[in-house]
Amino acid sequence: MLEQFHIIAFTHRNLDVSDIGKLHIEETKQQNRLQNLKELLGLTELMFLSTCNRVEFVFCTEKEVEFHFLMKFFQTLYPEFTNEQIGHFAHRGDTYNGINGVEHLLAVASSIDSMIVGEREIITQVRNAFESSKKQGLTGDFIRLVIRHTIETAKSVYTETSIATKPVSVVSLAYHKLRDMNIALDARILIIGAGATNTNMSRFLRKHGYKKFIVFNRTLSKAESLAKDLNGSGFPLSDLETYTEGFDIIIACTGADTHIITPEIYSNLLQGETGKKVVIDIALPQDLDPQIVINHNVTHISVDLLQKISNENLKERSKEIQHVEEIIAEALFNFKQIQKIRTVELAMRDVPQKVKEIRATAMNEVFKNDLAALDEHSKEVLDKIIGYMEKKYMSMPMIMAKEILLKK
Repeated sequence: MLEQFHIIAFTHRNLDVSDIGKLHIEETKQQNRLQNLKELLGLTELMFLSTCNRVEFVFCTEKEVEFHFLMKFFQTLYPEFTNEQIGHFAHRGDTYNGINGVEHLLAVASSIDSMIVGEREIITQVRNAFESSKKQGLTGDFIRLVIRHTIETAKSVYTETSIATKPVSVVSLAYHKLRDMNIALDARILIIGAGATNTNMSRFLRKHGYKKFIVFNRTLSKAESLAKDLNGSGFPLSDLETYTEGFDIIIACTGADTHIITPEIYSNLLQGETGKKVVIDIALPQDLDPQIVINHNVTHISVDLLQKISNENLKERSKEIQHVEEIIAEALFNFKQIQKIRTVELAMRDVPQKVKEIRATAMNEVFKNDLAALDEHSKEVLDKIIGYMEKKYMSMPMIMAKEILLKK
């Protein structure tokens, strides 16, 4: 089965993220499309992995995976694509076969193939992709075996190395900066902008015990929606210049091309308070007017600062790659043994039934009259002997075959 194992991968290494997005399939459409692909191309197993910057097709087939196969693959799965698009994807995908495919999956789940090395989320995404494909009846025994070994290996990577210990995301780094300042959990927090970054940041803060949030956003409905999640209040961005309730922390991330927080607005927000304030400005260009940092008692955490820390942490993570590759190499060797043993198990799975059939024939036909002449005690002893031998005949060939394979 190993030689029938294939992967077609689209990642940041071979395709723009915008192009990868075209390969995503809505969850409601996945089962019909993937089942149709499996049947029409005669795939024995299939798994679909889709993340924000990765789409991979994991499958088993006896057919040769060459350009004609890839063209038919994408024509079947994406009937809305033009011939030009189909040819584009057929040319650009990276293909892996056999043990190279297993090695690729191990690298993916261990995050050394990721855009950001050490991002642990990928292990969950791989597991969820398998569970979804399994639920849809697409996978079989071999992909199950590969994914189980992949997840076990990735767990070893994250526990035995430091590849994921130093944070690299803006949200994580910003939170660590706040934590190091020992700011009280009842601090008044102004959230300016309700996009994905600020949403993640504020939810992260709430998860860690912060509870006083005010959200400002250009679109009021988005401000109110985020504020509801945070048990806070939402206001239109235009109300920022007249806000009079004070603050301890500002977290700003808007898409504006000018400074949202001007010296005048900042002075009004202070409401005469002179204590040190914290401003986390993760917008590009920044939302905070630089003059504010010069004129006021403020700790300014900029996206530039966070990016420098992120780059340093990425360097530290990269130092662990060799250690991860050693773990993957060992896991790859172990998988070859596991796969051989599984091949024997599948080949011999009919042995127990055959042994039972032989026993039934012997007792009900061949030695029927001889058994009838025995007393009850003799029958009981004979039944125990036959039962013991039956179990041994089932297990011993399996054990011997496994030992022979492992020695080879």
